Amino acid sequence: MLIIPVKDGENIDKALKRYKRKFDKTGVVRQLRSRQQFTKPSVVRRGQIQKAAYIQGLRDAAEN
Repeated sequence: MLIIPVKDGENIDKALKRYKRKFDKTGVVRQLRSRQQFTKPSVVRRGQIQKAAYIQGLRDAAEN
């Protein structure tokens, strides 16, 4: 459970923004969506390799 202390006189929009940011960092929604369907370990591994290759390509492009 997330607890967001609201200071006296603080705008409710700021507190909501802090709550949303904290909630996004927990990754609850991402985990929920990933659990809705089973993905084979080989497919997960292939996705990780593709992501790593993509990031490496971005880093190589940034160097040049």
